Amino acid sequence: MAISRRQALILGGIGIVGAGIVTVPISGVSAKSASKLSDSDMPRPYRTPLTLAPPLSFQTTVDANGVKTQHYTLTQRLATAQILARLRTPILGYNGIFPGPTIRIDKDTRAVVHLRNQLPAKHPKLGYALPTSTHLHGSASLPQFDGYANDLTLPGFYKDYQYPNFQPARSLWYHDHSVHFTAQNVYSGLAGQYLISDPVEKGLLPQGTFDVPLTVSDAMFAADGTLGFDDRQHSGLWGDVILVNGKPWPVMKVQRRIYRFRILNASVSRSYRFTLSTGDPVTVVATDAGLMPAAQTVGSWRHAGAERYEVLIDFRKYAAGTRVELRNLSNDNNRDFDNTGKIMAFDVVADAVNTADPTWNQIPSTLASSHPMDLTSAAATKTRKFRIKHDDVTNIWTIDDLTWEEVIASGFKRVMADPALDTVEIWELQNSSDGWFHPMHLHLVDFQVLSRNGQPPFPYEKGPKDVVYVGERETVRLLVHFGPHRGRYMVHCHNLAHEDHAMMLQFRVGLGPDEADPNDPITSSPALWDPVQG
Repeated sequence: MAISRRQALILGGIGIVGAGIVTVPISGVSAKSASKLSDSDMPRPYRTPLTLAPPLSFQTTVDANGVKTQHYTLTQRLATAQILARLRTPILGYNGIFPGPTIRIDKDTRAVVHLRNQLPAKHPKLGYALPTSTHLHGSASLPQFDGYANDLTLPGFYKDYQYPNFQPARSLWYHDHSVHFTAQNVYSGLAGQYLISDPVEKGLLPQGTFDVPLTVSDAMFAADGTLGFDDRQHSGLWGDVILVNGKPWPVMKVQRRIYRFRILNASVSRSYRFTLSTGDPVTVVATDAGLMPAAQTVGSWRHAGAERYEVLIDFRKYAAGTRVELRNLSNDNNRDFDNTGKIMAFDVVADAVNTADPTWNQIPSTLASSHPMDLTSAAATKTRKFRIKHDDVTNIWTIDDLTWEEVIASGFKRVMADPALDTVEIWELQNSSDGWFHPMHLHLVDFQVLSRNGQPPFPYEKGPKDVVYVGERETVRLLVHFGPHRGRYMVHCHNLAHEDHAMMLQFRVGLGPDEADPNDPITSSPALWDPVQG
């Protein structure tokens, strides 16, 4: 069978021959559903209690210098999940669950995650090979521990990922990042939250039971309960079932107090515009990379794939028995269905509130400054401009007409930018299309959103970010400090269908094009054979 140049580059870059993809077609924008479930198997909103991913256990060591390290083990494996009432759904899961276990860790405590790939050789339904590369999204990790797309761990192998955790408190997440199959692997379940705390955040915001991670995604199902996958010729995947922590449209019981919700959009393509059914505002207190300088009160907010927003919802004003819904007003160029306007519900209960906890009734207005938010444009030494495009002939997504295939073909030397270590630059991202929005993610760095179409960023964006929503006909300007590490890091669209086909490039910090790289992301810390199978 003849293959195209692009296919040859994909197979050469991954080193493994993959198989075709089975899809479940979906109807147009006004369709009632995308799933092929019978009416009796189709889940209904607000019938299932919210569940939380369990915390991941660890062992602690302290070295001779007093440095504390927490050691974790995660195993990627094929499993089934009870998403639907009567049917089991096969998933790929960290420790066999979706979302994966939640990792909570204090700032300046190092972590080593022993990541085992115990997946089958090929995806049981979609047929492609299953090497993986795990990215801790939002962590300033060394290149070899960053989940570089071609740094692959084959089934039967493991890799020890080292994370420094020296950044201020923030909501991170870990997910698969393997070259050209990130969308399928994340959609199949390879995602989980990783939360860093520090004394400032602990003193300002609710903790424990009242600090709630919410991982929001969408899915479509075949008649037998398996996940359907249709990325509509690489444009995007939009399911008709909204999942929160792996459950369809769940319900959470809440006390009459203030709660903190860490909302992660883990959808392959869908963006949301969240709002409360009561019309009451929420208070945004943190963005992707941590606390905002000042809290922002908003009635709704636009939330793209991979973005994290931490919001406070005040349930004090509601009588016991009140139901408050988190809804989705959606955005342009999503594909919406009968119930994609619903996310989850909160049922207010009459349980006694612990008023000794000062966060029960406090909404702080001043939070914490951080390095990217302290920067000014005067610190920038260079401005770079990038155009986000789609090639209608090849159906490939590009940044400045370049793709990850060109990076592979160059022996991983080709870069879109080569900032010096500890320099500040302005990056301008332009989306000239009316038909697509793009959540753009820069690895390694946090940044400040300077402007959107020449106007100030939205109020809820006025905090440190690592993903920026570049909407239709929008131009955003970012202020970026490049550090703290040298090496090569990826930039890509977090519509994962776009990333895989092939809207991803890389930048190189503090190294010349032919300079030896002690932290080469592929060769300096390769995966090893796992002697313990199963």
